[in-house]
Amino acid sequence: MKNKRAVIQALMVLSGIIILAFTGCGKKGPPVAPEIKGQQIAAPFDLKYTSDDKEILLSWNHKIDIEKAAVKPGDFEIFMAKKTFEACVGCPFEFKTIGIVSMPSMEFIFKIEKGFKYYFRVQATGDDNIRSEYSKTVQFEFK
Repeated sequence: MKNKRAVIQALMVLSGIIILAFTGCGKKGPPVAPEIKGQQIAAPFDLKYTSDDKEILLSWNHKIDIEKAAVKPGDFEIFMAKKTFEACVGCPFEFKTIGIVSMPSMEFIFKIEKGFKYYFRVQATGDDNIRSEYSKTVQFEFK
């Protein structure tokens, strides 16, 4: 009887160890399409701005990388977030699409208002809804 009880306890401990060993940690993310070498769009780079009292002119560059991102973009989507100067530091803000520019143009003009901080970024887009990473975000304060 003692041997039977010891065997059952050993099997329970062993089962627990096996269950713990084969369980994963974390949460599964959404499915991601397989990446094909060269079937990506390179992100826009060197995003900068010039401004006057009414408008801001955004300009950027783009280069096709034959090895990693050989897809030529058709358009560039421009995103903006806007905060007042009184908004809390570190509070999240939401980027919204403010325009789309077709290739080969790499400039965008936007009307601005005093009293806001503006954040801009650009993303290249191609056929079949292929999208690049975002450009670096630039900040503009208009007091």
